Amino acid sequence: QVQLVESGGGLVQPGSSLRLSCAAVASTSPFDVYAVAWFRQAPGKGREGISCISSTGEDTYYSDSVKGRFTISRDNVKRTVYLQMDSLKSEDPAVYYCAAAPARPPYNPDYVFSESEYDDWGQGTQVTVSS
Repeated sequence: QVQLVESGGGLVQPGSSLRLSCAAVASTSPFDVYAVAWFRQAPGKGREGISCISSTGEDTYYSDSVKGRFTISRDNVKRTVYLQMDSLKSEDPAVYYCAAAPARPPYNPDYVFSESEYDDWGQGTQVTVSS
């Protein structure tokens, strides 16, 4: 089990960048056993998986909606996963959540964005894109 805290959200203009952080503030296992994913939920919509990083950091996954604009990374010493969001668009505003699950690679790409695969979730951070 791991307790996750997101930060870095805010209000930005279209085309701008933000970097979100997901910090593991407490866990029953070493951080480097956890795969971590970012999900987002816009008002009136379901939760969408957008990026995932393997426990080792060697493998990354992106949804088509963010591929080429967002970059996920992790620092296992700092127990933190980052989501660098560039070229933000009007369709990106949402509450962004990180989630973790103990999982050793390789992963099945069909399941990395399945909510049921993740045991622990952060409280979310709001991202707003507006001119």
